[in-house]
Amino acid sequence: MFGRNVKRMAVFMAALGLGLALGVSAGSAQAADNTIKIAVPSPYTGSAAGFGENVKAGVAMKIDEVNAAGGVNGKKIEAVYLDEQCEPREAATVSSSIVNDPEIVGIVGHLCSSAHLAALPTYVREGIAAISPTATNISISDKNKDEQGKVWSFRNVYRDDFQGKFLADYIDKVMGFKKVAVFYENNDYGIGLKDAFVKEAKKLGLNVVGDEAYKKGDQDFTPQLTKLKGGAPQAMFIAGYYPEGALIADQAKKIGLNVPKFGADGFDNADYIKLGGAAADDTYLTAPFLADTAGPDAKKFIKDFKARYKREVDWMSANAYDAAGMMVQAIAKVGPDRAKIRAYLAGMNTPEKGYQGVTGVNYFDANGDCQKPAFVKMVKGGKFVPAPKQMN
Repeated sequence: MFGRNVKRMAVFMAALGLGLALGVSAGSAQAADNTIKIAVPSPYTGSAAGFGENVKAGVAMKIDEVNAAGGVNGKKIEAVYLDEQCEPREAATVSSSIVNDPEIVGIVGHLCSSAHLAALPTYVREGIAAISPTATNISISDKNKDEQGKVWSFRNVYRDDFQGKFLADYIDKVMGFKKVAVFYENNDYGIGLKDAFVKEAKKLGLNVVGDEAYKKGDQDFTPQLTKLKGGAPQAMFIAGYYPEGALIADQAKKIGLNVPKFGADGFDNADYIKLGGAAADDTYLTAPFLADTAGPDAKKFIKDFKARYKREVDWMSANAYDAAGMMVQAIAKVGPDRAKIRAYLAGMNTPEKGYQGVTGVNYFDANGDCQKPAFVKMVKGGKFVPAPKQMN
């Protein structure tokens, strides 16, 4: 969807040479000696910019809290926000700029699975650890290790195989529907969700009456929706992100496909409701964090977040807040050393060694994956609210 603009890239690289990235100044040499940088690559422009702003909100809040308390070992933490538009080609370019900046010691990102997968080879080869708060594709677990088997990419969000299976179980066991249509975005995220969902649906005896694909940036979904409507589904699972999801919801309503819609974490953005309007109602989605069920440790975070950003907390911001917290904790324990930071994160492999964050205890398995429960929220009356029925 996004072309590579040579002029824009030239300006970007020139700015990078001066120690700038998206308006974040590296400052003087003296200032650099007193700061520790972490990169936060995400989409800050383009169709997924709303998600990028969620991640930025969580990271900025954690870093500001750390710096207000004196920083880490007398040094301030500085986030370098790099725009990769959720595009693999842009992510590959950004990854090179990250590893070639010796002042950057760790990464919180990428946001989209396709972008994260495109950047991974560079991070593994050059030896810098990344924690993604949002990338859920299962392939990441197989591509984040070096030749010695060391993991360089971690995540504090569940995988698509868990999420897709969970949604099939929820539709069948909780909602009681037996016929479902599947509409998926033709990328790493959408395909991963779709495959896991369909696999579990077959095990349950859930009848998938049709499946159709679409591309990022598509505007007209009527042909595929008309085919899906012909199967008389009781529900529709949409595996993709909120910009297209909102259009799909609206166009489904217009052709009379008035069935409950189910989505994954890619729908969890206030803009889904703004773009979809009344058609967004009766949408159910999974999320790894639900403010309404948060424990005591998360209450202050939720209160401070609302005061700072004048909006409700989303799961991406909460996960990014914790991912930044884990990275900062690693730096505080072992210093600004890329290899030692990786080793520290890999050592967070049990609940006892995990990071107690606002989203619960965060720790990693041998593949750098974090096991977390899923919650279900829904759109009702133009608002996200907890679904009345949760999975046990």
